[in-house]
Amino acid sequence: MFIRQIKFYSFLVVVSFIAASCGGNKKKNNGNPVVIVHELSDAQMLNPVNYSDAAAGYIITNIYQNLLGIDFKTLELVPILAESRPEITTSPDSQLFITYRIREQARWDDGSPITAKDIEFSLKVIKNPRVDNLNNKPYFEFITDMKFYDDDPKKFTFVCKGVYILSEVMSGDIPALPEAIYDPKGIMKQFTIRQLSELQSDLAENERIIEFANDFNSEKYQRDKAFIHGSGAYLLEEWATGQKIVLKRKDNWWGDELKGTNVYFDANAPQIIYQTINDQTTALVALKAGNIDVMRGIKPKDFSELPKSSKYNENFNSHTPAQLAYTYLGINVRNPKLNDKKTRQALAHIVDVDKIINVVNYGYGEKAAGPVHPSKKDEYNHNLKPYEYNIDKAKQLLTESGWTDSDGDGILDKIIDGKKVPFTIELIYNSGNDVRKAICLLFQEEARKAGIKVDVITQEWSIFLDKTKQHEFEMYIGAWINTPIPSDHKQIFHTSSYNGGSNYTGFGNEITDALIDSIRVTLDSEKRKDMNFRFQSILHDECSYIFLYYPQERLAIHKRFENAQPSLMRPGYKEAAFTLKETETAE
Repeated sequence: MFIRQIKFYSFLVVVSFIAASCGGNKKKNNGNPVVIVHELSDAQMLNPVNYSDAAAGYIITNIYQNLLGIDFKTLELVPILAESRPEITTSPDSQLFITYRIREQARWDDGSPITAKDIEFSLKVIKNPRVDNLNNKPYFEFITDMKFYDDDPKKFTFVCKGVYILSEVMSGDIPALPEAIYDPKGIMKQFTIRQLSELQSDLAENERIIEFANDFNSEKYQRDKAFIHGSGAYLLEEWATGQKIVLKRKDNWWGDELKGTNVYFDANAPQIIYQTINDQTTALVALKAGNIDVMRGIKPKDFSELPKSSKYNENFNSHTPAQLAYTYLGINVRNPKLNDKKTRQALAHIVDVDKIINVVNYGYGEKAAGPVHPSKKDEYNHNLKPYEYNIDKAKQLLTESGWTDSDGDGILDKIIDGKKVPFTIELIYNSGNDVRKAICLLFQEEARKAGIKVDVITQEWSIFLDKTKQHEFEMYIGAWINTPIPSDHKQIFHTSSYNGGSNYTGFGNEITDALIDSIRVTLDSEKRKDMNFRFQSILHDECSYIFLYYPQERLAIHKRFENAQPSLMRPGYKEAAFTLKETETAE
């Protein structure tokens, strides 16, 4: 859920209202502050299995817990619900066994202990074929069964098929769900992990499976505070649509006994408010006024000018940690106009990435040539070079692909399925993101020089997300975020992820699928490196994505906080861990 290399979309009210709704940020509780974090839009949902947007993921980490997590400082795996990292063994027939024991202290809010059976239920939910989590099911396919121990209800072993490079990471990434809340009828007790692993197609038609999934997928488990419950330090206190999501710290949280063990047990803020302000100019006014404590993804121009404000300098620190992320233009390769790779390569040559980085992003970024971040030195294909901005080269490739201006109207055309089709492209982006809007408009202008008409269309976030998932686009602009773990490309680039996964562009064939499948099960780092290099080369050549840049985060965090050092881990901070500096006193 939180440490998986799931890729998230990162897309990126008047002042009197903000002052009224955010004015609580000066409140303190036992010396600890209420923390107010700016959000550009509402979270999609707070269902820890079904969510797919980054904003939701950041909030969810404070409500639910996994067996393992990634430390914000060291970027190493650390135990959360588990008392330690697992013991991993193999059998002569290449089965993998991953054994955990849950911390003795771990318990639910009613005081009952968290046991191996709770993890079993949570994994059953993930594997239920009707649960709306198709984007992350592939990460748990390798677990086929579970073994329990009569003498220790907190100990269990995952039985896994073969080898998987993310076996430890993903085995520790199951969000613990209280069965009494999520399955009060005990429906999932009727099914085993083995059945859910081996009989997916058959069980998809099972009435009881459907009954459970329909309930689990429903809105109450997405946003109703009576049904949003985990073993983490916080409860959902309020969700005012389009305004704020408020988390309240539990009074008697079990993790307090382990305070200081790692960042996941440092829950200091008595309340966290995620304040939705979908206009960044208005949000900056609130920030400077002290009504927001944390703001990320600040527009590059605004961020570069913030230090000019004496009030800002007095109260805030600016941070620019690298992001394990990339921004790209996605191309629907199954669209008849765009199914020739020379056409797509031509589009790549039309993009002036240097101008995008320097003019639109004010230098806060690095050119990208693929989906692997340069910090992953064992995977990053340093031989690949980004497509150069070259209109003449683009025109040459378009001609080779059959595009000409046959009627002299200034727009290229081509005979497709017996009909003359003008080269027009609809390029969509999510509303409220001015950086992506500017990139789209730059692309529109450069495309015009090559004889291509680009219509830039803005869409509300939920509509945009649905359009990309349903492949109802020609081009779109997006970004994927990941974590510092080995790359598993299946979710985004495998053809099996076209329907229900995140392969929105339709990329892939038998060769790339085989490479992805092999990368997932190759433990030899040198062999895996070679396969990663080959995969990235093919992806670069096929050009279903025009990779733009690896961004730098642009953070503003109030100076009164301790424990607010930036991290490579998104979102770049751990707001629950913030404490007040010693100079601050409780009111």
